[in-house]
Amino acid sequence: MEKITVWSYLKEYEETKDEILKAVTDVFESGILILGQKGKDFERAYADYIGTQYGVGCDNGTNAIILALYALGVGAGDEVITVSNTAIPTVSAIVTTGATPVFVDIDPRTYLMDVSQLEAAITPRTKAILPVHLFGQCADMDPILEIARRHGLYVLEDCAQAQGAEYQGKKAGSMGDISTTSFYPTKILGAYGDGGMVNTNREEWDRKLRRLRFYGAEKTYYAMEHGYNSRLDEVQASILLTKLPKIEQYIARRREIAALYGKLLADTGLTLPAEAAYGRHAYYIYVVRHPRRDWILEQLRENNIFVNISYPWPIHTMTAYRHLGAGEGSLPQTEQAAKEIFSLPMYPSLTDAQVERVSEVLHSLGI
Repeated sequence: MEKITVWSYLKEYEETKDEILKAVTDVFESGILILGQKGKDFERAYADYIGTQYGVGCDNGTNAIILALYALGVGAGDEVITVSNTAIPTVSAIVTTGATPVFVDIDPRTYLMDVSQLEAAITPRTKAILPVHLFGQCADMDPILEIARRHGLYVLEDCAQAQGAEYQGKKAGSMGDISTTSFYPTKILGAYGDGGMVNTNREEWDRKLRRLRFYGAEKTYYAMEHGYNSRLDEVQASILLTKLPKIEQYIARRREIAALYGKLLADTGLTLPAEAAYGRHAYYIYVVRHPRRDWILEQLRENNIFVNISYPWPIHTMTAYRHLGAGEGSLPQTEQAAKEIFSLPMYPSLTDAQVERVSEVLHSLGI
């Protein structure tokens, strides 16, 4: 019985091996491994793709958020409003700056920030709003931006799971004051290792970010301010440059897979993903929902199908973040979703036959 995993890069690599290895070889033969031309070219290309003036490559998506928050001047005593239904890095980055995350609940239909709860979470200490474009879909940005403008707050978009997603025709990462993304291998645009980027339209933040990622220096051995070591290396930048021209192809295939799942699973008891009318879902992952989630996962494993839960524990319920004071029961939609959601296999090289097999097994469970 063929093993089907929630994600794999192996078939993609086999099909593009020559191109990938040439990109790597070009770097090794250039004599420059850090902060070279490949990194500059990729920063420009990705910024052009999403529609921002500037892009600053860094070593991972977590540090991208940290650097972006520092660029905004977020620190001790400040509050940043976000969601608990997200990956740990969103919240750990806020805490790392010394600021306090403040959580709002999610819309149970899209699993994204419930903007109707946003204004009530604002206090005199609020400095920024950090919407997470989750699972491949943008949060509802117009009301978020309007509320932020009215209260004099920054908006930082976390786009790690939504590269190429669109809101009212605008790409994720192009709407807020500043945005971040991750090029972790599983992402829609994934490297073959870690990588991240911060994007903005403000020149002063671009310059500050370039200092912050390089020890606070503008020239070697001289720090203008306290900084960090967070640089996108040339190998990953070169690989990403080979993959960026294919991103629309990747998204088109993901949407084809999502449509096939939608057709094959429409008559099951699964709650299927909802695509908001305001934009294009890029389907980073295909998240479904069922009250008997854990039993279903067990049955899938017995049929050699391995899926994932994104995410089984809301951030506010984790031991590391209970000190924030958002106890269990405070975010009911987030907490209920965490008990029921799971992600079916989703990546461009997944075949229709594999999607059909996953669907057949789910049908056989009588759910």
